[in-house]
Amino acid sequence: MEPFNYFNYFTEIEEHFWRKRGAHLLVSPLDWAIVETWQKAGIPLNAVLKGIDRAFESWGRSRRASGGRQLKSLAYCVDAVLDAAAEAQEAAAGTGPEIAASRPAAEPFSRAELKGYLERNAARLRASAEKNRTAHSAMASRMEETAKRIEEALPLVDSPAALDLEDLERRLTILEEKLTAALSADADEEALLAIRREMDRSLAPYRRKMSAEQLAQLERQYTQKRLFEQFGVPRLSLFYLT
Repeated sequence: MEPFNYFNYFTEIEEHFWRKRGAHLLVSPLDWAIVETWQKAGIPLNAVLKGIDRAFESWGRSRRASGGRQLKSLAYCVDAVLDAAAEAQEAAAGTGPEIAASRPAAEPFSRAELKGYLERNAARLRASAEKNRTAHSAMASRMEETAKRIEEALPLVDSPAALDLEDLERRLTILEEKLTAALSADADEEALLAIRREMDRSLAPYRRKMSAEQLAQLERQYTQKRLFEQFGVPRLSLFYLT
């Protein structure tokens, strides 16, 4: 993806969905989890937007739309987005290799924004560690370790040399994955059960439209999002900077 689209992936999709619905409503936890599965699968932004457009066109021809019902979730768009992504992949396969531009792309946000984002996340992690230390010591230790690793990346941002944002994103993704494992292992069974019940209710209308692989990916993303929210843990990926 182009740098601008890459780091504005969530915002672009959210705003496009709002425009298609004609209402500026909060996107649900399920919708955010769906966007995360598309992002992690590397589906280009243009394919996602095209799929959303097609899903709304299909909805407009449906009996439900004629009865006045609105398309409420991105879950309805999953098949159309995957079809658009497959078409984009087939079209790309028929073209020659792209010639890389000689001029380096501009960074999508300033160093000050990036440094502030990392510093805020490290501070939030330390605050969450302190809050959860008594009941969840292992989880708190992982939060402290993650904060330390984030602070170790700050000299990269201060360096006058070109910043490799993709490599920084990889580092942050690894830290998020380790945090997710720690939260899942140390969370109370009742808390996990409550998340599972909430997720099953949200997914119930759409389960028959999704494959087992799609559902498994979506369930992982949904659980991660809710665990991070429950324990006051910030998302670390640069996708959340904006």
